Amino acid sequence: MAKKVIATLKTGAGKTFTKCIKMVKSPKTGSYQFKEEMVHVDHIKDYFVQK
Repeated sequence: MAKKVIATLKTGAGKTFTKCIKMVKSPKTGSYQFKEEMVHVDHIKDYFVQK
Protein backbone atom coordinates (compact mmCIF):
# COMPACT_ATOMS: atom_id res chain seq x y z
CA MET A 1 0.00 0.00 0.00
CA ALA A 2 2.89 2.37 0.66
CA LYS A 3 4.15 1.85 -2.86
CA LYS A 4 0.89 3.20 -4.24
CA VAL A 5 1.15 6.40 -2.18
CA ILE A 6 4.78 6.98 -3.19
CA ALA A 7 3.98 6.35 -6.85
CA THR A 8 1.07 8.80 -6.68
CA LEU A 9 3.18 11.54 -5.10
CA LYS A 10 5.93 11.26 -7.75
CA THR A 11 3.59 11.92 -10.66
CA GLY A 12 1.60 15.00 -11.58
CA ALA A 13 0.73 17.47 -8.84
CA GLY A 14 2.22 15.27 -6.11
CA LYS A 15 5.68 16.68 -6.85
CA THR A 16 4.65 20.01 -5.35
CA PHE A 17 4.19 18.55 -1.86
CA THR A 18 6.84 17.67 0.73
CA LYS A 19 6.57 15.69 3.95
CA CYS A 20 7.79 17.92 6.80
CA ILE A 21 8.65 16.61 10.25
CA LYS A 22 8.82 19.10 13.11
CA MET A 23 9.89 18.41 16.71
CA VAL A 24 7.46 20.04 19.16
CA LYS A 25 7.81 20.24 22.95
CA SER A 26 4.69 19.22 24.88
CA PRO A 27 3.57 21.89 27.37
CA LYS A 28 2.13 19.31 29.80
CA THR A 29 4.92 16.73 30.05
CA GLY A 30 7.89 18.65 28.68
CA SER A 31 8.77 15.77 26.35
CA TYR A 32 9.32 16.19 22.62
CA GLN A 33 6.90 14.89 20.01
CA PHE A 34 7.24 14.68 16.25
CA LYS A 35 4.58 16.34 14.10
CA GLU A 36 4.41 15.17 10.48
CA GLU A 37 2.48 16.96 7.77
CA MET A 38 2.33 17.13 3.98
CA VAL A 39 3.06 20.75 3.02
CA HIS A 40 3.07 22.51 -0.34
CA VAL A 41 6.57 23.44 -1.49
CA ASP A 42 5.75 27.17 -1.39
CA HIS A 43 4.71 27.00 2.30
CA ILE A 44 7.60 25.02 3.83
CA LYS A 45 9.26 28.01 5.53
CA ASP A 46 5.90 29.18 6.91
CA TYR A 47 5.28 25.71 8.37
CA PHE A 48 8.54 25.71 10.34
CA VAL A 49 8.14 29.33 11.54
CA GLN A 50 4.68 28.81 13.07
CA LYS A 51 4.42 27.34 16.56
